[in-house]
Amino acid sequence: MNTREWLRTEATLSLERLLPRISAELEAARRHDPTGYTRFEARLKREWPRLFELLLDLYGQQYDFFYHLEAILLSTARAWASRRPALRVLDEAREAEPTWFQQQTMVGAVLYVDLFAGTLTGLRERLPYLKQLGITYLHLMPLFLAPEGKNDGGYAVSSYRTVQPELGTMEELAELADTLREQGISLVVDFVFNHTSDEHKWAQRARAGEARYEQFYFIFPDRTIPDQYDLTLREIFPTVRRGNFTWDEAMGRWIWTTFNSFQWDLNYANPEVFRVMGEELLFLANVGVEVLRLDAVAFVWKRLGTNCENQPEAHKIIQAYNALTRIACPALLFKSEAIVHPDEVVKYIDQGEAQLSYNPLLMALCWEALATREVRLLAHSLSTRWRIAEGCSWVNYLRGHDDIGWTFDDDDARSLQIDPWGHRQFLNAFYTGNHPASFARGVPFQANPTTGDARISGTLASLAGLEAAMQQRDLRLIDLAVRRILLLHSIILSAGGMPLIYLGDEVATLNNYDYLYDPAQADDSRWIHRVQFNWDAHARWRDPELPEGKIFHELQRLIAMRKTQPALAGMHLEIFATGNAHLLGYVRRHKGSRLVIIANMSELPQQLEANLLRLHGSGYRFRDLVSGNDIEASGTLSVEAYQFFWLERV
Repeated sequence: MNTREWLRTEATLSLERLLPRISAELEAARRHDPTGYTRFEARLKREWPRLFELLLDLYGQQYDFFYHLEAILLSTARAWASRRPALRVLDEAREAEPTWFQQQTMVGAVLYVDLFAGTLTGLRERLPYLKQLGITYLHLMPLFLAPEGKNDGGYAVSSYRTVQPELGTMEELAELADTLREQGISLVVDFVFNHTSDEHKWAQRARAGEARYEQFYFIFPDRTIPDQYDLTLREIFPTVRRGNFTWDEAMGRWIWTTFNSFQWDLNYANPEVFRVMGEELLFLANVGVEVLRLDAVAFVWKRLGTNCENQPEAHKIIQAYNALTRIACPALLFKSEAIVHPDEVVKYIDQGEAQLSYNPLLMALCWEALATREVRLLAHSLSTRWRIAEGCSWVNYLRGHDDIGWTFDDDDARSLQIDPWGHRQFLNAFYTGNHPASFARGVPFQANPTTGDARISGTLASLAGLEAAMQQRDLRLIDLAVRRILLLHSIILSAGGMPLIYLGDEVATLNNYDYLYDPAQADDSRWIHRVQFNWDAHARWRDPELPEGKIFHELQRLIAMRKTQPALAGMHLEIFATGNAHLLGYVRRHKGSRLVIIANMSELPQQLEANLLRLHGSGYRFRDLVSGNDIEASGTLSVEAYQFFWLERV
């Protein structure tokens, strides 16, 4: 018997032994919903071989492996039993249409509840605004209990089952989820599973000396082992703390803290950590969350002698959680947040792992193309690095709550005669306004004096030149900045996958420098773009003659137009050479529909050989959906500063 056959046999035997216990545990739920239970058991039998193999690989060496295996399965069964009828209906609908998120009607938005609407109740009152904009996917930034003051923007979680009191309650979050679903909007929240706050009850009990909870984290009596690890680890927040470990005075020991000193890394080599975090995950699914953003996926497994990023076990952890959701709550999807090398980003994307993924490469290279006014690195990367697993999708964004890091592949740059280190230095100088050709007003984030590395903070409008232009009161520069902002949004709306708008960008929010006067925020420049939404300025963004109003109205129109174009569904993207270093060209097609997209990344007018439209658009006459003008595939096509076309064959 080979290994594969042995695994199948052992998985079958294990489930035969465990199923009576599961059946007894769910007796009341089975009587209440016999059809639902039948579906649950069918999903369990379908997913069990995969789950068994993953858990065996991760934890099979543990002496009490089968105890943990049974505990994990019982937790999953209880999660299904407590799932509300409306969510079970959603499960069926999503299983019947598993790629629903690839539709061109999907448009995402991300926000901080307090900055956008104050509370969850306030957010419900702002739903008409979201509907007006055309949002169908709403990501709420971390809103669970976290320490006051320094909490990494909510990414130091003290309880996964408690909403921050000033925002509302978990019951209100469930009600919001129901309301959003009725309005055709999917709720998304963060699952911060690499670490907890040092105020989480598990950390508190570890600090109190309880051996069971000490094993939830990485705790060391001295620097011997931490020093060995630090030899190969990179520093994520070098201006906050050098190295990756923090001395805890109360315990008199060192704690692994990849990010901030108050964020303790969890030890996933402990199967109990996998189980209890799985229970938190399934709890959030039963609140009504439809997508979980998996935070910091690259860091969840540690191995001495490596950089402790993107380890094979990190993938197995996510895959095992994926299997649990396929059993208990198949409507739930995962979105991976892996801001790492492009080769590693795509490894997290799979129907059996994370079905959605941020696209940090597209984000970074859109800004790179604006700075250089050339598309060669962007076009090359889209040509070679766009394809992902079937049935999955990119989430395309221009700004988020985080910084911008220049995550392009060094060899891709070298193949185009670009020095990668020097180019990153240029981009950092450009987007902090320290270059003669710059229009940007960003600020550096976590500049590392040892490596020279840095990232960029700033709102989209300030990075795109609107802040500088308005300071100078230069109408021409203001117009160019508005054009850049609309051009960038056109790309994420048309490139393939789901566009995601950081709310405030649609009304041209500028940098807010007040963060420097708040001690809890002053050492984190990302707060410059985490700005309070100014509802009192509605007169400006409702006036199409003003920059904010023009951006809002045009973006709203582009979103509505996207939703009518079947060619923008799915993930097919075909980059073509435009013969002009400043023009990006690509074809989108889906089930017989076809669009040709042209984008000028320069502030100067450009020319395109119109015969390219015939070759890539399969026709001679086209209508530009953006302007409504008809275009002939003959002669040359003039493309104005930062102009973009969505061309449909007539």
